[in-house]
Amino acid sequence: MTAGTGMGNLALICDCDGVLIDSEAVAARMLVRELEARWPGTDVEPVVLPLLGLRIEKVLQGTATQLGKSLGADEIDAIRRTVEEAAMQAPTVEGIDAALAQVPLVKGCASNSFRPYVESVLARTGLARFFGERLFCADAVPNPKPAPDVYLAAAQRLGLAPSACLVVEDSVAGVTAAAAAGMTVLGFIGGGHASDVQIDKLHAAGARHVFDDMRQLPDLVAQWTLSATAAAP
Repeated sequence: MTAGTGMGNLALICDCDGVLIDSEAVAARMLVRELEARWPGTDVEPVVLPLLGLRIEKVLQGTATQLGKSLGADEIDAIRRTVEEAAMQAPTVEGIDAALAQVPLVKGCASNSFRPYVESVLARTGLARFFGERLFCADAVPNPKPAPDVYLAAAQRLGLAPSACLVVEDSVAGVTAAAAAGMTVLGFIGGGHASDVQIDKLHAAGARHVFDDMRQLPDLVAQWTLSATAAAP
């Protein structure tokens, strides 16, 4: 970071699903429904839920592997489309609009979803105005979360050091990715899919702080901004 670091030299980067859009619970229900329809009598939910935050294809492949089942490429593609169509209609995370409006930093969105989906949900919900073209998605990098690629790409495009970026993530995969990129991560568990177990998992993955109400975000950003500015040479 350069001397005289101010708010223009810092960024807030948000995950999309589960942070901006309360879609992870919708996606989980749809994934479980689709798999149970294909594998009658199989309890898939305990296997699916820990994998949320990975690419849908990875969730499906991982679930099939753990349960000794198989899914063809066509089936995986069909389920992914069904899940994304359902998630497209999910509401915003409560309080996110007001919280983003109060945060004076440049904002980006880093998602494990593909760009057309992210653009669509942000436009539908009106959140697109906070991010503009600063969208960093899984289809533009070699490796999706939990690899750090999407966050490193975001920092590069924003012209910032990773240490100048604060991230909000709701999944272990996302927290792992941002921490590996060298960014400070806030874990959010206020979405419809949150649980107490998730708090411990997010801390273990590298979240500095875990919170459950988006009304807390502006203060958390302000605290980080003070420390980041003070740490600048």
